[in-house]
Amino acid sequence: MPRRQPLSPPLHLALSTETAAPADRVSSWQHALSGAFVSQDVLVQDPDAWRASMWADRIGSLQIAMEESDPVKVVRTPEQIASDSKAHLFARLQLHGTAALFQDGRSTQLGPGLLAFYDASSPFKLVMPERYRACVLMMPRRLLRLDDTQIRRLTATAVDDAPGGPAALLLPLLSGLVSQIRTTPPVLREKLARTVTDLLATLAAGQSGPQGPAPGAAGPTLLDQVKASVERRLGEPELSPRLLADEHGISVRYLHKLFQEQGTTVGRWIRQRRLEACKTELARRDGADRVIGTVAARWGFSSPAHFSHVFRSAYGMSPGEWRASAAATAQDG
Repeated sequence: MPRRQPLSPPLHLALSTETAAPADRVSSWQHALSGAFVSQDVLVQDPDAWRASMWADRIGSLQIAMEESDPVKVVRTPEQIASDSKAHLFARLQLHGTAALFQDGRSTQLGPGLLAFYDASSPFKLVMPERYRACVLMMPRRLLRLDDTQIRRLTATAVDDAPGGPAALLLPLLSGLVSQIRTTPPVLREKLARTVTDLLATLAAGQSGPQGPAPGAAGPTLLDQVKASVERRLGEPELSPRLLADEHGISVRYLHKLFQEQGTTVGRWIRQRRLEACKTELARRDGADRVIGTVAARWGFSSPAHFSHVFRSAYGMSPGEWRASAAATAQDG
């Protein structure tokens, strides 16, 4: 049986499943996705109700696509690699919603603004549990100037965007550039594509070096990012699941699911962190000089009576009793 020739990435491609019959939506998307990149399987729970759209362009050696889709799972199998082998790397920039990427025995979760690399020559799985939008780029491995060891360090790890690091500066720049490629005059598009490729090479080098994440190391999860937002906004009385979901580009339903997997709820977590902050402040040596209602308001409690009630429920004593107990303990020490 002759070996099937790899699909050649198109110069231009645009697709919306709205134009396909319900029974053909998934297959049309799978054909477009495989045509734009490499052969992949597309799996959805409710094919008739599923909606997705994509545009793709090839600019020089860079293949770029913008995807928007309902929940979906995308898989590349060893059989597909054997018949459609390419020495290419993907870079996925999550713009809205979340994605879980699995490759080389590890996984990473991407929230809005995060990026991860994965290898077309190795099996992978992508799981998008809610409606999402993402930019997906594919380029020859040689353009990133990485050896096999570096590639193995790189795949399925979210690029570290910690404040002060290079990615914190480069990721927003990359996002801005890819959003402009489609509307850039043709004479400038290849230059812009080379700039994007150079940025990806810089990010990949930083992520794949000995100082980068070791294989299997987990980066900050989406739940960690949400909890960090809670810490920053504890003093805002209006802090709510809706505000947190909007900040992180996810649905309120999915936000609740993240916390349920930890055995708690969003509201319970916010209340717990506020109570702990108030408890710590009241226990300070100068706590006796602080008005309890003022402390409560500083940490997001709008009603002193409500604060006293939930404090007693949590710790078995009133805020005033706790403050007196902490002061007595400090004096004894």
